[in-house]
Amino acid sequence: MSIQDKIKQQIETYPVVLYMKGTAEMPECGFSARAANLLKACGVQFAAVNVLADPEIRQGIKEFSNWPTIPQLYVKGEFIGGSDIIAEMYESGELQQLMKAL
Repeated sequence: MSIQDKIKQQIETYPVVLYMKGTAEMPECGFSARAANLLKACGVQFAAVNVLADPEIRQGIKEFSNWPTIPQLYVKGEFIGGSDIIAEMYESGELQQLMKAL
């Protein structure tokens, strides 16, 4: 299975997937911590994929989404964005609405 197939499978398996540095319990960068905390504030369960644990996924997810930075959020298979976009969506209430629809 290629790394792109593995990423596609993760995104299709879980309704909400956050590719991040570290884990939801122990983020290893401020942007990843911010993204995970905003998802937790929405009360949603999400799969957290630690890109630091797998260099292939770390590079592969950037190619998969054509987005250069981590974290990256996927909801129902759709790429949502990184930390700034997640924060903007949370502040506007859009993120909460998206999570309620799950």
